[in-house]
Amino acid sequence: MSLPRSRTTRRTSGLAAAALGLGLLAACGDDSITSGGDPDTAGRANAPSGAVATGSPEDAATDELAVAEVATGITSPWGVVELGDGDLLVAERDTAEILRVDRATGEQTTVATVPGVVTGSESGLLGLAMPTDQDRLLAYYTGEEDARVVSMTWDGERLGDPEPVLTGIPTGAGYHQGGRLLVGPDDLLYVGTGDNGDPANAQDPDSLSGKVLRVTLDGEPAPGNPGGTEVYSSGHRNVQGLALDDEGRLWEAEFGDAAWDEINLVDAGGNYGWPEVEGSGGEDVAGEDYLDPAAVWRTGDASPSGLTVWDGSLWLASLRGAILWEVPLPPADGEPVGQPVSHVAGEYGRLRTVLPSTDGGLLLTTSNTDGRGDPAADDDKVLALRR
Repeated sequence: MSLPRSRTTRRTSGLAAAALGLGLLAACGDDSITSGGDPDTAGRANAPSGAVATGSPEDAATDELAVAEVATGITSPWGVVELGDGDLLVAERDTAEILRVDRATGEQTTVATVPGVVTGSESGLLGLAMPTDQDRLLAYYTGEEDARVVSMTWDGERLGDPEPVLTGIPTGAGYHQGGRLLVGPDDLLYVGTGDNGDPANAQDPDSLSGKVLRVTLDGEPAPGNPGGTEVYSSGHRNVQGLALDDEGRLWEAEFGDAAWDEINLVDAGGNYGWPEVEGSGGEDVAGEDYLDPAAVWRTGDASPSGLTVWDGSLWLASLRGAILWEVPLPPADGEPVGQPVSHVAGEYGRLRTVLPSTDGGLLLTTSNTDGRGDPAADDDKVLALRR
């Protein structure tokens, strides 16, 4: 591992009220190579049923979020975790560096450069997560032979050498790599993967692609997993967001193909239909019952990425849509989510990762230097948001 080095950038102090854009936004690029309609690979796409919430940029929030810059000048930030003192660890996808960001000053120090990372297109150093005692950092990256999750000890100042936790996730296509990590309060690790450019992988029970995986911190199948394997759910095109709510329900966000991006409520053993179905309407398709999403967006309005729970709602960062979406959680099991509303529409460009902060607010990263955005001179940024 490389020695820590400092990288100081400008930090803008003060809060600025976020302007809420209305109307359809121009596409800023998409993290889906096949998005836009490939009739040979797209699943059956149906109009959402009445139980499925549908997001539209015209549905803007009536309240405003106050936004402040925490740090600027970060290269293609992806995974983010918050440390106990409020500082952040941020993964740079294209440099394979992990930065420590000082919340008070915005100063950035490189605490590790992860070896073996292969970058390009959607590949690189992706998700980060920490267990509850914060004694190690988990990272997902694409390598020469596979995509994998590694663990690095954390002593509060520097990271140890990476040790493999979960290996053998197919890679090589350069896109649909998934990459999101989530550690639950029981210290079980959830891993979101993509179909690696081959839709059939999502329905292949022997492939780790196109799945939500659930494992122990040592990489073993979690107790209670269906079938006793690492696979927790299947039929996913490209998992980008994972979140647990206060009721212990697991939510997942993924890119669609030609029609619908999705948020799903994940059931153990659930099959969410890709590539047979895109969006809702998966009942009795080819003899299978696929689970409908909880909420959908047209692909130009979202291209969903990070997902979290805050203030009674799901919060979804979107890339192509350049919107932070708020989706009210259902009041009880079996009831639908609320109608999505948009925040900070178009104000900061592509949005990648969102997470709650220990100070009671939200943290949000932009993704304009990822090769598909239109970066400003001080991109990319970490933003702090409050109601």
